[in-house]
Amino acid sequence: MPSWSLQEVAQHNTPQTCWVIIHNKVYDVTEFLPEHPGGAHIILKYAGRDATLAYEPIHPPDALKKYIPSSKHLGPLESHAAETINQANELREKTKDELRVEEAYKSRPPLSRILSLADMESVARQVLSHKALAYYSSAADDEITNAENARAFSRFFFHARVMRPVSSCDPSTTILGYKSTIPVFVSGAALAKLGHPQGEINITKGVHPLSLVQMVSSNASLSPSDIMKAASPTQTLFFQLYKHRDDSIAEKRVRDVEALGYKAIFLTVDAIVPGNRERDIRSPWVLEDQEMGTAKVFNDEDESGAAGGEANIFGTAGALIANDDRDMTWEKTIPWLRSITTLPIVIKGVQCVKDAMLAAAAGVDGILLSNHGGRQLEYSMPPMEILYKLRMQQPEIFDKLEVYIDGGIQRGTDVVKALCLGARAVGLGRPFLYAQSAYGVAGVTKIVDILQRETVTAMRLLGASKIGDLNPDMVERVDWKPRWRSSKL
Repeated sequence: MPSWSLQEVAQHNTPQTCWVIIHNKVYDVTEFLPEHPGGAHIILKYAGRDATLAYEPIHPPDALKKYIPSSKHLGPLESHAAETINQANELREKTKDELRVEEAYKSRPPLSRILSLADMESVARQVLSHKALAYYSSAADDEITNAENARAFSRFFFHARVMRPVSSCDPSTTILGYKSTIPVFVSGAALAKLGHPQGEINITKGVHPLSLVQMVSSNASLSPSDIMKAASPTQTLFFQLYKHRDDSIAEKRVRDVEALGYKAIFLTVDAIVPGNRERDIRSPWVLEDQEMGTAKVFNDEDESGAAGGEANIFGTAGALIANDDRDMTWEKTIPWLRSITTLPIVIKGVQCVKDAMLAAAAGVDGILLSNHGGRQLEYSMPPMEILYKLRMQQPEIFDKLEVYIDGGIQRGTDVVKALCLGARAVGLGRPFLYAQSAYGVAGVTKIVDILQRETVTAMRLLGASKIGDLNPDMVERVDWKPRWRSSKL
C-alpha cells in the first residue's frame, strides 16, 4: 500500500474527488459524500487535509471501517507528512474557548465538596467546551419541556410513616432480573467523548463499584465492543437501539451487540427525526463570534446562500438519526425485533398511557417513560406525570411489564417518589455526562454515591426499609404550586 504526501492529498479537495486524513491515514470519501448523514458539506470542509480534530470527538473508532469500503482506505501518510501534521497540531494556536476550559479545569473544587448533582453540573458547565455544553444541555424549542421534567417532581409530596425500624435499609433492586445496588441506571446518551477523551468508558468504570446498569447508545462516541471491553465481566450493559430503516442493517447491529454480551435492547421510538435544538445549532456561531470578537456582519451573499447562509439545523449530532426508521409500528416492529433476538425488549420513549397499554399488549418486557430529556417534542408531558396517570388509570400495567422513567431526576427524593408510584427504576443521562466531563471516572462514582446516600436517607425518613415498602399511599400529587428549588447553577 502506498504512502502519501500532503501535496498529493491536497489535490483531492472537491466533491468530484474528496480525500481526508484521519489519524495520519488517507481515505477516499468521494462516494460516501451523498450518504453522510450530516450532509456532504461537513466533510468537504476538510477535503484534501487533516480532519482528525473534527472527527475524533463524535465518531467511534470503528466508524471508518464500518462505513468506508476497504478499497477506499488508501494508506498512511509519508512519515514526513505525518510529522508535519503532528507539529502543526502542537503549534496550533488554541482558541479562546480552549484556553477558557484549561483555566476552568485548574480551578475545579475538590471532589469532596460536591454534595449534589446540581453541584456537579455547576462544575461541568465551567469546564466543558462551548460545543459540548451546548449539545449536552440543549433541548427542543424554548426548552420548556426540559425544565418541566424536573419541575414535575415538585408537585409530589410524601406521606411519611414514622415509628418504623429503618436502621437496616436496603435500596437494592433488580432491573430485568439483573441486580442493581440502587434503583438507578444510566440512560442512553450520545457523544460522551465531547466532554472527556475517555467518554463512555468513564461511565462504565465509574458505575461498576455500585453495580449500576449502563445503557449504551447506538450513537455513543465509542463502539459497543470498546465499551464492553472496559466493563467488568460481571457488569450489566443494555443497548439503546436507534433502528435503521434498513432492516438488514438494524438486524446486524442487534445480533452484534447480543454477541458482545449486552443484556437487553431498549428500542428508542421518540427520536425518529431530530428535535429542534436551537442552543446546539447556534453553537458554531457563538464560537465564531467569540474568536472574531464581534458578530458576523450580514451581507447579500448570505441571503443568496453563496457564503453558506443556510444553518446546519442538525446541530452536533442530529444527523446521526437521519437514516432511522420513521415507519415503526407496534404490529410490525416488535414481532420483527422478537424474531431476531432473545434479549428482553424495552420500549424507550413512551409518552402517554395509551401507548403504555399498546406496549403491554405487544408483549414487551418493559417501557421507559421518557420524552428524550425534553430534546424532541416540545410540550410533551413530563414522564413523572405520565407515571402518575398510568398508576391512576391503568395500575394493572405494572404487573405486566417493568416500568421505568427518565428525565428531570435530580435527587434521591425524586427516585423514591417514582418508585412509590410503581417505577422499577429511574434513568439518568445528562448527570452522568456532566460528571464524567468534570472529574472522569471519579466524578461518575461520586454521583452514584450521592444518589445512594440521598435515596437511603429518603427511604428511612419515609419509613421504608426496603424497596418493597414503597407504595402509592406514600405520595400525593398537589395542585398548589410549591416554591421551586433554588438553582445553584
